[in-house]
Amino acid sequence: MGTFAIYSREPGSPSAYHQHLIGQITHLATVAIEHKHREEKLRQDERELRRITDAIAQLICVLGPDGKTLYANRFVLDYSGLSLEDVMADDFRARFFHADDIERSQNERQHALERETPFELELRARRKDGQYRWLLIRYNPLQDEEGRIIRWYATGTDIDDRKRAEERTQKENLALREEIDQSSMFEEIVGSSDVIRNILTQVTKVAPSDSTVLVLGETGTGKELIARAIHKRSKRSSRAFITVNCAAIPASLIASELFGHEKGAFTGAIQRRLGRFELADGGTIFLDEIGDLPAETQIALLRVLQEGEIERVGGSQSISVDVRVLAATNRDLKAAMAAGTFRQDLFYRLNVFPIQVPPLRERMDDIPLLVTYLIERYAKKAGKKIKNIQKETLELFQAYDWPGNIRELQNVIQRAIVLCESETFSVDETWLKREKHRLSGSVIPLGATLAEHEKDIIEAALADCGGQVAGPTGAAAKLGLPRQTLESKITALGINKHRFKTRQADYAR
Repeated sequence: MGTFAIYSREPGSPSAYHQHLIGQITHLATVAIEHKHREEKLRQDERELRRITDAIAQLICVLGPDGKTLYANRFVLDYSGLSLEDVMADDFRARFFHADDIERSQNERQHALERETPFELELRARRKDGQYRWLLIRYNPLQDEEGRIIRWYATGTDIDDRKRAEERTQKENLALREEIDQSSMFEEIVGSSDVIRNILTQVTKVAPSDSTVLVLGETGTGKELIARAIHKRSKRSSRAFITVNCAAIPASLIASELFGHEKGAFTGAIQRRLGRFELADGGTIFLDEIGDLPAETQIALLRVLQEGEIERVGGSQSISVDVRVLAATNRDLKAAMAAGTFRQDLFYRLNVFPIQVPPLRERMDDIPLLVTYLIERYAKKAGKKIKNIQKETLELFQAYDWPGNIRELQNVIQRAIVLCESETFSVDETWLKREKHRLSGSVIPLGATLAEHEKDIIEAALADCGGQVAGPTGAAAKLGLPRQTLESKITALGINKHRFKTRQADYAR
Protein backbone atom coordinates (compact mmCIF):
# COMPACT_ATOMS: atom_id res chain seq x y z
CA MET A 1 0.00 0.00 0.00
CA GLY A 2 1.14 3.59 -0.66
CA THR A 3 0.13 7.18 -1.52
CA PHE A 4 0.30 8.91 -4.87
CA ALA A 5 -0.13 12.75 -5.16
CA ILE A 6 -0.16 15.32 -8.02
CA TYR A 7 0.68 18.94 -7.28
CA SER A 8 -0.31 21.89 -9.50
CA ARG A 9 0.99 25.46 -9.39
CA GLU A 10 -2.34 26.75 -10.66
CA PRO A 11 -5.19 27.12 -8.19
CA GLY A 12 -8.59 25.57 -8.75
CA SER A 13 -9.83 22.21 -9.96
CA PRO A 14 -7.50 19.75 -11.74
CA SER A 15 -7.16 20.33 -15.42
CA ALA A 16 -8.39 17.84 -17.97
CA TYR A 17 -4.81 16.71 -18.51
CA HIS A 18 -4.33 16.01 -14.83
CA GLN A 19 -7.64 14.15 -14.67
CA HIS A 20 -6.56 11.98 -17.61
CA LEU A 21 -3.16 11.34 -16.02
CA ILE A 22 -4.78 10.35 -12.73
CA GLY A 23 -7.10 7.96 -14.58
CA GLN A 24 -4.17 6.28 -16.37
CA ILE A 25 -2.21 5.92 -13.17
CA THR A 26 -5.23 4.51 -11.37
CA HIS A 27 -5.74 1.96 -14.15
CA LEU A 28 -2.10 0.86 -14.02
CA ALA A 29 -2.28 0.53 -10.25
CA THR A 30 -5.44 -1.53 -10.52
CA VAL A 31 -3.84 -3.85 -13.08
CA ALA A 32 -0.73 -4.23 -10.93
CA ILE A 33 -2.79 -5.02 -7.86
CA GLU A 34 -4.87 -7.56 -9.77
CA HIS A 35 -1.69 -9.15 -11.15
CA LYS A 36 -0.27 -9.30 -7.64
CA HIS A 37 -3.45 -10.97 -6.42
CA ARG A 38 -3.33 -13.50 -9.28
CA GLU A 39 0.31 -14.31 -8.51
CA GLU A 40 -0.55 -14.84 -4.88
CA LYS A 41 -3.53 -16.97 -5.85
CA LEU A 42 -1.30 -19.00 -8.20
CA ARG A 43 1.23 -19.54 -5.42
CA GLN A 44 -1.55 -20.63 -3.12
CA ASP A 45 -2.87 -23.02 -5.78
CA GLU A 46 0.64 -24.40 -6.35
CA ARG A 47 1.09 -24.93 -2.61
CA GLU A 48 -2.27 -26.66 -2.47
CA LEU A 49 -1.38 -28.78 -5.52
CA ARG A 50 1.91 -29.77 -3.91
CA ARG A 51 0.13 -30.76 -0.71
CA ILE A 52 -2.25 -32.90 -2.76
CA THR A 53 0.43 -34.52 -4.95
CA ASP A 54 2.65 -35.14 -1.93
CA ALA A 55 -0.17 -37.19 -0.43
CA ILE A 56 -0.40 -39.42 -3.54
CA ALA A 57 1.62 -42.67 -3.43
CA GLN A 58 2.69 -42.35 -7.05
CA LEU A 59 5.61 -40.71 -8.78
CA ILE A 60 4.52 -37.30 -10.14
CA CYS A 61 6.69 -34.75 -11.93
CA VAL A 62 5.94 -31.44 -13.65
CA LEU A 63 8.09 -30.78 -16.72
CA GLY A 64 8.66 -27.73 -18.85
CA PRO A 65 7.86 -27.67 -22.59
CA ASP A 66 11.41 -28.91 -23.25
CA GLY A 67 11.01 -31.87 -20.88
CA LYS A 68 13.15 -30.50 -18.06
CA THR A 69 11.87 -31.28 -14.56
CA LEU A 70 10.39 -28.30 -12.73
CA TYR A 71 8.83 -30.06 -9.76
CA ALA A 72 8.53 -33.54 -8.24
CA ASN A 73 6.26 -34.74 -5.47
CA ARG A 74 7.44 -36.20 -2.17
CA PHE A 75 7.00 -39.77 -3.40
CA VAL A 76 9.62 -39.20 -6.13
CA LEU A 77 12.08 -37.87 -3.55
CA ASP A 78 11.45 -40.74 -1.13
CA TYR A 79 11.59 -43.34 -3.92
CA SER A 80 14.84 -42.07 -5.45
CA GLY A 81 16.59 -40.75 -2.35
CA LEU A 82 17.28 -37.50 -4.25
CA SER A 83 16.54 -33.92 -3.20
CA LEU A 84 14.25 -31.58 -5.12
CA GLU A 85 17.36 -29.72 -6.32
CA ASP A 86 18.76 -33.02 -7.64
CA VAL A 87 15.50 -33.77 -9.45
CA MET A 88 15.49 -30.32 -11.08
CA ALA A 89 19.14 -30.61 -12.17
CA ASP A 90 20.15 -31.33 -15.76
CA ASP A 91 21.59 -34.75 -14.89
CA PHE A 92 18.44 -36.04 -13.13
CA ARG A 93 17.54 -38.57 -15.85
CA ALA A 94 21.09 -39.92 -15.92
CA ARG A 95 21.06 -40.37 -12.12
CA PHE A 96 17.55 -41.85 -11.87
CA PHE A 97 17.04 -44.06 -14.94
CA HIS A 98 19.05 -47.05 -16.16
CA ALA A 99 21.66 -46.05 -18.74
CA ASP A 100 20.51 -48.70 -21.24
CA ASP A 101 16.92 -47.46 -21.04
CA ILE A 102 17.88 -43.80 -21.44
CA GLU A 103 19.80 -44.62 -24.60
CA ARG A 104 17.01 -46.86 -25.87
CA SER A 105 14.19 -44.38 -25.21
CA GLN A 106 15.90 -41.05 -25.92
CA ASN A 107 14.77 -40.69 -29.55
CA GLU A 108 11.29 -42.00 -28.78
CA ARG A 109 10.89 -39.49 -25.93
CA GLN A 110 12.18 -36.56 -27.98
CA HIS A 111 9.91 -37.32 -30.93
CA ALA A 112 6.91 -37.67 -28.60
CA LEU A 113 7.64 -34.30 -26.97
CA GLU A 114 7.79 -32.71 -30.41
CA ARG A 115 4.48 -34.29 -31.42
CA GLU A 116 2.90 -32.71 -28.31
CA THR A 117 0.59 -35.68 -27.75
CA PRO A 118 0.30 -37.99 -24.72
CA PHE A 119 2.74 -40.92 -24.65
CA GLU A 120 4.19 -43.49 -22.27
CA LEU A 121 7.53 -45.25 -21.72
CA GLU A 122 8.72 -48.27 -19.74
CA LEU A 123 12.01 -47.54 -17.97
CA ARG A 124 14.03 -48.96 -15.11
CA ALA A 125 14.48 -46.47 -12.26
CA ARG A 126 17.04 -46.62 -9.47
CA ARG A 127 15.56 -46.68 -5.99
CA LYS A 128 17.40 -45.22 -3.02
CA ASP A 129 18.45 -48.76 -2.01
CA GLY A 130 20.33 -49.09 -5.31
CA GLN A 131 17.94 -51.57 -6.93
CA TYR A 132 16.43 -50.95 -10.35
CA ARG A 133 12.70 -51.46 -10.83
CA TRP A 134 10.50 -51.10 -13.91
CA LEU A 135 8.26 -48.03 -14.11
CA LEU A 136 5.49 -47.19 -16.56
CA ILE A 137 5.71 -43.41 -17.09
CA ARG A 138 2.77 -41.60 -18.72
CA TYR A 139 3.28 -38.08 -20.11
CA ASN A 140 0.29 -35.72 -20.57
CA PRO A 141 0.58 -32.14 -21.95
CA LEU A 142 -1.00 -28.95 -20.54
CA GLN A 143 -1.80 -26.27 -23.13
CA ASP A 144 -2.62 -22.57 -22.80
CA GLU A 145 -5.49 -20.72 -24.48
CA GLU A 146 -3.54 -20.57 -27.73
CA GLY A 147 -2.84 -24.31 -27.78
CA ARG A 148 0.83 -24.06 -26.85
CA ILE A 149 2.40 -26.59 -24.49
CA ILE A 150 3.27 -24.90 -21.20
CA ARG A 151 3.71 -27.97 -19.00
CA TRP A 152 4.04 -31.76 -19.12
CA TYR A 153 2.65 -33.85 -16.29
CA ALA A 154 4.48 -37.18 -15.85
CA THR A 155 3.15 -39.95 -13.61
CA GLY A 156 5.13 -43.10 -12.83
CA THR A 157 3.71 -46.47 -11.78
CA ASP A 158 5.88 -49.32 -10.47
CA ILE A 159 5.30 -52.32 -12.79
CA ASP A 160 8.29 -54.41 -11.75
CA ASP A 161 6.17 -57.24 -10.34
CA ARG A 162 4.14 -57.37 -13.55
CA LYS A 163 7.28 -57.45 -15.71
CA ARG A 164 8.74 -60.27 -13.65
CA ALA A 165 5.46 -62.18 -13.83
CA GLU A 166 5.49 -61.80 -17.62
CA GLU A 167 9.04 -63.14 -17.74
CA ARG A 168 8.11 -66.10 -15.51
CA THR A 169 5.13 -66.86 -17.75
CA GLN A 170 7.39 -66.71 -20.79
CA LYS A 171 9.76 -69.18 -19.13
CA GLU A 172 6.95 -71.53 -18.15
CA ASN A 173 5.37 -71.45 -21.60
CA LEU A 174 8.67 -72.20 -23.31
CA ALA A 175 9.43 -75.01 -20.90
CA LEU A 176 5.94 -76.42 -21.42
CA ARG A 177 6.33 -76.37 -25.21
CA GLU A 178 9.64 -78.19 -24.93
CA GLU A 179 8.48 -80.94 -22.54
CA ILE A 180 8.17 -84.46 -23.90
CA ASP A 181 5.69 -87.07 -22.80
CA GLN A 182 7.61 -89.48 -20.62
CA SER A 183 6.63 -91.48 -17.53
CA SER A 184 9.74 -93.51 -16.68
CA MET A 185 13.42 -93.85 -17.47
CA PHE A 186 12.70 -96.83 -19.73
CA GLU A 187 10.84 -94.58 -22.15
CA GLU A 188 13.86 -92.31 -22.37
CA ILE A 189 16.68 -94.78 -22.95
CA VAL A 190 15.83 -98.25 -24.27
CA GLY A 191 18.42 -101.01 -24.21
CA SER A 192 19.98 -103.70 -22.02
CA SER A 193 23.42 -104.01 -23.61
CA ASP A 194 26.50 -103.52 -21.46
CA VAL A 195 27.24 -100.17 -23.09
CA ILE A 196 23.75 -98.84 -22.30
CA ARG A 197 23.96 -100.12 -18.73
CA ASN A 198 27.25 -98.27 -18.39
CA ILE A 199 25.69 -95.04 -19.70
CA LEU A 200 22.78 -95.37 -17.27
CA THR A 201 25.28 -95.78 -14.44
CA GLN A 202 27.08 -92.61 -15.52
CA VAL A 203 23.78 -90.72 -15.74
CA THR A 204 22.85 -91.87 -12.24
CA LYS A 205 26.17 -90.69 -10.82
CA VAL A 206 26.39 -87.29 -12.51
CA ALA A 207 22.71 -86.25 -12.38
CA PRO A 208 22.58 -85.11 -8.71
CA SER A 209 25.56 -82.79 -9.18
CA ASP A 210 25.71 -79.48 -11.05
CA SER A 211 28.67 -80.59 -13.16
CA THR A 212 28.78 -79.67 -16.82
CA VAL A 213 28.29 -82.73 -19.04
CA LEU A 214 29.49 -83.13 -22.62
CA VAL A 215 27.59 -85.83 -24.54
CA LEU A 216 29.52 -87.13 -27.55
CA GLY A 217 28.23 -89.28 -30.38
CA GLU A 218 27.13 -89.50 -33.98
CA THR A 219 24.00 -87.79 -35.26
CA GLY A 220 20.83 -89.65 -34.30
CA THR A 221 22.28 -91.66 -31.40
CA GLY A 222 20.00 -90.10 -28.77
CA LYS A 223 22.28 -87.51 -27.17
CA GLU A 224 19.32 -85.32 -26.22
CA LEU A 225 17.68 -88.26 -24.45
CA ILE A 226 20.79 -88.62 -22.31
CA ALA A 227 20.62 -84.91 -21.45
CA ARG A 228 16.92 -85.16 -20.57
CA ALA A 229 17.59 -88.20 -18.38
CA ILE A 230 20.26 -86.24 -16.48
CA HIS A 231 17.93 -83.29 -15.98
CA LYS A 232 15.01 -85.47 -14.92
CA ARG A 233 17.04 -87.11 -12.17
CA SER A 234 18.69 -83.88 -10.96
CA LYS A 235 17.64 -81.47 -8.24
CA ARG A 236 16.55 -79.12 -11.05
CA SER A 237 14.00 -81.57 -12.47
CA SER A 238 11.03 -79.39 -11.51
CA ARG A 239 12.46 -76.38 -13.38
CA ALA A 240 12.85 -75.62 -17.07
CA PHE A 241 14.79 -77.81 -19.51
CA ILE A 242 15.67 -75.58 -22.47
CA THR A 243 17.18 -76.95 -25.68
CA VAL A 244 19.13 -74.97 -28.26
CA ASN A 245 20.39 -76.43 -31.54
CA CYS A 246 23.45 -74.27 -32.18
CA ALA A 247 23.76 -75.50 -35.77
CA ALA A 248 20.18 -74.53 -36.67
CA ILE A 249 20.49 -70.83 -35.78
CA PRO A 250 22.31 -68.34 -38.07
CA ALA A 251 25.64 -67.18 -36.68
CA SER A 252 24.40 -63.57 -36.65
CA LEU A 253 21.48 -64.46 -34.35
CA ILE A 254 22.89 -67.14 -32.05
CA ALA A 255 24.10 -64.63 -29.41
CA SER A 256 20.67 -62.99 -29.28
CA GLU A 257 19.00 -66.41 -29.03
CA LEU A 258 21.21 -67.50 -26.14
CA PHE A 259 21.59 -64.25 -24.20
CA GLY A 260 18.62 -62.13 -25.34
CA HIS A 261 18.63 -58.57 -26.64
CA GLU A 262 17.47 -55.10 -25.70
CA LYS A 263 14.95 -53.13 -27.72
CA GLY A 264 16.69 -51.48 -30.67
CA ALA A 265 19.82 -53.64 -30.35
CA PHE A 266 19.63 -54.37 -34.08
CA THR A 267 17.26 -53.99 -37.00
CA GLY A 268 14.03 -55.79 -36.17
CA ALA A 269 14.58 -55.78 -32.40
CA ILE A 270 11.34 -53.94 -31.66
CA GLN A 271 11.19 -55.00 -28.02
CA ARG A 272 13.34 -56.49 -25.28
CA ARG A 273 13.62 -60.29 -25.51
CA LEU A 274 14.84 -62.79 -22.95
CA GLY A 275 17.50 -65.24 -24.08
CA ARG A 276 17.49 -68.99 -23.51
CA PHE A 277 19.85 -68.71 -20.53
CA GLU A 278 17.44 -66.38 -18.70
CA LEU A 279 14.54 -68.67 -19.57
CA ALA A 280 16.49 -71.61 -18.13
CA ASP A 281 17.36 -69.79 -14.89
CA GLY A 282 17.14 -72.31 -12.05
CA GLY A 283 16.97 -75.19 -14.51
CA THR A 284 19.05 -76.80 -17.25
CA ILE A 285 20.06 -75.68 -20.73
CA PHE A 286 21.05 -78.24 -23.37
CA LEU A 287 23.33 -76.88 -26.10
CA ASP A 288 23.14 -79.35 -28.97
CA GLU A 289 25.73 -79.23 -31.77
CA ILE A 290 28.01 -77.11 -29.57
CA GLY A 291 30.82 -77.63 -32.07
CA ASP A 292 29.03 -75.27 -34.50
CA LEU A 293 29.07 -72.31 -32.11
CA PRO A 294 30.73 -69.19 -33.65
CA ALA A 295 34.01 -68.04 -32.11
CA GLU A 296 32.63 -64.77 -30.69
CA THR A 297 29.74 -66.61 -29.02
CA GLN A 298 32.16 -69.15 -27.55
CA ILE A 299 33.72 -66.29 -25.55
CA ALA A 300 30.34 -65.25 -24.13
CA LEU A 301 29.52 -68.87 -23.25
CA LEU A 302 32.86 -69.22 -21.48
CA ARG A 303 31.93 -66.22 -19.32
CA VAL A 304 28.67 -67.90 -18.34
CA LEU A 305 30.50 -71.06 -17.30
CA GLN A 306 33.16 -69.13 -15.38
CA GLU A 307 31.15 -66.35 -13.74
CA GLY A 308 27.48 -67.33 -14.08
CA GLU A 309 26.70 -64.04 -15.83
CA ILE A 310 25.32 -63.01 -19.21
CA GLU A 311 24.92 -59.71 -21.02
CA ARG A 312 22.08 -59.11 -23.45
CA VAL A 313 22.92 -57.99 -26.98
CA GLY A 314 22.71 -54.20 -27.02
CA GLY A 315 22.87 -53.99 -23.22
CA SER A 316 25.61 -53.20 -20.74
CA GLN A 317 24.21 -54.73 -17.55
CA SER A 318 25.54 -58.07 -16.29
CA ILE A 319 22.75 -60.48 -15.37
CA SER A 320 23.37 -63.38 -13.00
CA VAL A 321 21.91 -66.75 -14.03
CA ASP A 322 21.80 -70.08 -12.21
CA VAL A 323 21.82 -72.62 -15.03
CA ARG A 324 23.27 -76.10 -15.41
CA VAL A 325 24.87 -76.52 -18.83
CA LEU A 326 24.69 -79.78 -20.76
CA ALA A 327 26.21 -79.86 -24.24
CA ALA A 328 26.45 -82.33 -27.10
CA THR A 329 28.25 -82.62 -30.41
CA ASN A 330 28.94 -85.06 -33.21
CA ARG A 331 32.17 -83.27 -34.08
CA ASP A 332 35.72 -84.06 -33.03
CA LEU A 333 36.32 -81.09 -30.73
CA LYS A 334 39.99 -81.91 -30.24
CA ALA A 335 40.50 -81.68 -34.00
CA ALA A 336 38.51 -78.42 -33.98
CA MET A 337 40.83 -77.06 -31.27
CA ALA A 338 43.85 -78.01 -33.34
CA ALA A 339 42.29 -76.23 -36.33
CA GLY A 340 41.60 -73.13 -34.21
CA THR A 341 37.80 -73.24 -34.64
CA PHE A 342 36.99 -74.23 -31.06
CA ARG A 343 38.45 -72.64 -27.93
CA GLN A 344 40.58 -74.89 -25.76
CA ASP A 345 39.49 -73.21 -22.51
CA LEU A 346 35.83 -73.67 -23.44
CA PHE A 347 36.40 -77.34 -24.24
CA TYR A 348 37.87 -78.00 -20.80
CA ARG A 349 34.98 -76.16 -19.14
CA LEU A 350 32.47 -78.31 -21.03
CA ASN A 351 34.35 -81.60 -20.78
CA VAL A 352 34.04 -81.94 -16.99
CA PHE A 353 32.05 -85.18 -17.33
CA PRO A 354 32.04 -86.63 -20.86
CA ILE A 355 29.56 -89.35 -21.87
CA GLN A 356 30.20 -91.23 -25.12
CA VAL A 357 27.02 -92.51 -26.79
CA PRO A 358 27.75 -95.42 -29.16
CA PRO A 359 26.28 -95.66 -32.66
CA LEU A 360 23.48 -98.17 -33.15
CA ARG A 361 25.76 -100.53 -35.11
CA GLU A 362 27.81 -101.03 -31.92
CA ARG A 363 24.79 -102.03 -29.83
CA MET A 364 22.93 -104.39 -32.15
CA ASP A 365 21.80 -106.48 -29.16
CA ASP A 366 19.42 -103.62 -28.34
CA ILE A 367 17.67 -103.76 -31.73
CA PRO A 368 14.83 -106.08 -30.58
CA LEU A 369 14.07 -103.85 -27.59
CA LEU A 370 14.20 -100.66 -29.64
CA VAL A 371 12.03 -102.10 -32.40
CA THR A 372 9.46 -103.37 -29.90
CA TYR A 373 9.29 -100.04 -28.12
CA LEU A 374 9.05 -97.97 -31.31
CA ILE A 375 6.37 -100.22 -32.84
CA GLU A 376 4.24 -99.87 -29.71
CA ARG A 377 4.78 -96.12 -29.64
CA TYR A 378 3.95 -95.35 -33.27
CA ALA A 379 1.15 -97.93 -33.53
CA LYS A 380 -0.58 -96.28 -30.58
CA LYS A 381 -0.27 -92.86 -32.20
CA ALA A 382 -1.64 -94.24 -35.49
CA GLY A 383 -4.50 -96.04 -33.75
CA LYS A 384 -3.33 -99.44 -34.98
CA LYS A 385 -2.87 -102.74 -33.17
CA ILE A 386 0.36 -104.60 -33.93
CA LYS A 387 0.75 -107.98 -32.21
CA ASN A 388 3.69 -109.57 -34.03
CA ILE A 389 6.81 -108.78 -36.00
CA GLN A 390 8.15 -110.89 -38.85
CA LYS A 391 11.37 -112.60 -37.84
CA GLU A 392 12.89 -111.82 -41.22
CA THR A 393 12.17 -108.13 -40.62
CA LEU A 394 13.95 -108.24 -37.27
CA GLU A 395 16.91 -110.03 -38.85
CA LEU A 396 16.92 -107.43 -41.60
CA PHE A 397 17.16 -104.70 -38.98
CA GLN A 398 20.03 -106.51 -37.24
CA ALA A 399 21.87 -106.97 -40.52
CA TYR A 400 21.75 -103.28 -41.45
CA ASP A 401 24.46 -100.92 -40.17
CA TRP A 402 22.12 -97.92 -39.57
CA PRO A 403 24.26 -94.94 -40.61
CA GLY A 404 21.47 -92.65 -39.37
CA ASN A 405 21.37 -94.51 -36.04
CA ILE A 406 18.20 -94.51 -33.91
CA ARG A 407 16.70 -91.59 -35.83
CA GLU A 408 16.84 -93.61 -39.04
CA LEU A 409 15.34 -96.62 -37.25
CA GLN A 410 12.49 -94.42 -35.99
CA ASN A 411 11.75 -93.14 -39.48
CA VAL A 412 11.71 -96.64 -41.00
CA ILE A 413 9.37 -98.00 -38.32
CA GLN A 414 7.06 -94.99 -38.49
CA ARG A 415 6.81 -95.34 -42.26
CA ALA A 416 6.11 -99.07 -41.97
CA ILE A 417 3.37 -98.47 -39.38
CA VAL A 418 1.62 -96.06 -41.73
CA LEU A 419 1.64 -98.68 -44.51
CA CYS A 420 0.90 -101.69 -42.29
CA GLU A 421 -2.54 -103.27 -42.94
CA SER A 422 -2.34 -106.28 -40.63
CA GLU A 423 -1.42 -107.13 -37.04
CA THR A 424 2.03 -108.34 -38.13
CA PHE A 425 4.75 -105.73 -38.57
CA SER A 426 7.00 -105.94 -41.61
CA VAL A 427 9.05 -103.65 -43.84
CA ASP A 428 10.02 -103.62 -47.47
CA GLU A 429 13.62 -104.89 -47.49
CA THR A 430 14.42 -102.56 -50.38
CA TRP A 431 14.25 -99.68 -47.89
CA LEU A 432 17.51 -100.90 -46.34
CA LYS A 433 20.67 -101.20 -48.37
CA ARG A 434 22.51 -104.23 -46.97
CA GLU A 435 21.95 -107.51 -45.15
CA LYS A 436 24.59 -109.85 -43.79
CA HIS A 437 22.91 -113.24 -44.13
CA ARG A 438 19.87 -115.05 -45.46
CA LEU A 439 16.64 -114.29 -43.68
CA SER A 440 14.25 -116.89 -42.32
CA GLY A 441 10.49 -116.47 -42.48
CA SER A 442 8.74 -116.75 -39.14
CA VAL A 443 6.89 -114.48 -36.71
CA ILE A 444 8.06 -113.24 -33.26
CA PRO A 445 5.50 -112.26 -30.58
CA LEU A 446 5.83 -108.59 -29.71
CA GLY A 447 4.52 -108.51 -26.16
CA ALA A 448 7.25 -109.58 -23.76
CA THR A 449 10.40 -107.98 -25.19
CA LEU A 450 10.12 -104.55 -23.60
CA ALA A 451 8.96 -106.02 -20.30
CA GLU A 452 12.04 -108.25 -20.23
CA HIS A 453 14.18 -105.16 -20.71
CA GLU A 454 12.55 -103.45 -17.72
CA LYS A 455 12.80 -106.60 -15.64
CA ASP A 456 16.55 -106.93 -16.27
CA ILE A 457 17.28 -103.36 -15.20
CA ILE A 458 14.98 -103.44 -12.16
CA GLU A 459 16.54 -106.69 -10.94
CA ALA A 460 20.03 -105.25 -11.42
CA ALA A 461 19.05 -102.19 -9.34
CA LEU A 462 17.51 -104.37 -6.61
CA ALA A 463 20.67 -106.45 -6.49
CA ASP A 464 22.79 -103.31 -6.08
CA CYS A 465 20.50 -102.01 -3.31
CA GLY A 466 20.10 -105.31 -1.43
CA GLY A 467 16.41 -105.55 -2.29
CA GLN A 468 15.62 -102.15 -0.79
CA VAL A 469 13.05 -100.17 -2.80
CA ALA A 470 12.37 -96.98 -0.80
CA GLY A 471 14.73 -94.44 0.72
CA PRO A 472 17.64 -92.44 -0.67
CA THR A 473 19.73 -95.61 -1.18
CA GLY A 474 16.88 -97.72 -2.54
CA ALA A 475 16.26 -98.97 -6.06
CA ALA A 476 13.53 -96.36 -6.72
CA ALA A 477 15.99 -93.51 -6.12
CA LYS A 478 18.65 -95.29 -8.15
CA LEU A 479 16.29 -95.65 -11.12
CA GLY A 480 14.75 -92.19 -10.75
CA LEU A 481 11.23 -93.60 -10.25
CA PRO A 482 8.55 -92.92 -7.63
CA ARG A 483 8.46 -95.75 -5.09
CA GLN A 484 4.83 -96.62 -5.92
CA THR A 485 5.65 -96.84 -9.64
CA LEU A 486 8.56 -99.19 -9.02
CA GLU A 487 6.49 -101.36 -6.65
CA SER A 488 3.80 -101.64 -9.36
CA LYS A 489 6.39 -102.68 -11.95
CA ILE A 490 7.91 -105.24 -9.57
CA THR A 491 4.47 -106.79 -9.05
CA ALA A 492 3.52 -106.67 -12.74
CA LEU A 493 6.81 -108.27 -13.83
CA GLY A 494 6.68 -110.97 -11.16
CA ILE A 495 9.95 -109.97 -9.50
CA ASN A 496 10.71 -111.36 -6.05
CA LYS A 497 12.57 -108.50 -4.39
CA HIS A 498 13.14 -110.52 -1.19
CA ARG A 499 15.61 -112.85 -2.87
CA PHE A 500 17.98 -109.92 -3.34
CA LYS A 501 17.95 -109.24 0.40
CA THR A 502 18.97 -112.87 0.97
CA ARG A 503 21.80 -112.54 -1.52
CA GLN A 504 23.13 -109.45 0.19
CA ALA A 505 23.01 -111.16 3.60
CA ASP A 506 24.85 -114.19 2.20
CA TYR A 507 27.45 -111.91 0.67
CA ALA A 508 27.93 -110.14 4.01
CA ARG A 509 28.56 -113.47 5.75
